[in-house]
Amino acid sequence: MVDDRTMSDQLAVALFSEIFVADQLARSKVAKALPKGMELSHFSVLNLLARGGEKSPGELARAFNVTRGAMTNTIGKLEWAGHVHVRPDWDDARRKHVSISPAGIRARDAAFSVIEPILEEAVNAVGRDKVRNALPVIRDLRRQLIDEGKS
Repeated sequence: MVDDRTMSDQLAVALFSEIFVADQLARSKVAKALPKGMELSHFSVLNLLARGGEKSPGELARAFNVTRGAMTNTIGKLEWAGHVHVRPDWDDARRKHVSISPAGIRARDAAFSVIEPILEEAVNAVGRDKVRNALPVIRDLRRQLIDEGKS
């Protein structure tokens, strides 16, 4: 006989197993489609900066749940490619701010035009209504995981 706790554990394992596999497959498919030289982390940072404006390296690291060192490495590659501008904080010289450059906007837009059809195809194959209904659940799950990380 299966008790409620076992069924709950199975539900959690099934949910996260599906999320992990879907994440891996989506990342792999998108990464292969990105323009030569662009990594998924580069696209993600450019996309966030294009939508959210200037950020500090620490804010970017927190947004992607990576170390400051990893984010510094990504920012360095994007700066070298001319996709971001890094400037000192005028009030605190120890801090920096990162913004997307016009070349970065073009690179982000070019990458987005390549991956958008892949994402649309996946959504259409599953069904737009199913995806629309799943989004609130996925957002709630993300928020719960963020809240747990703060404790």
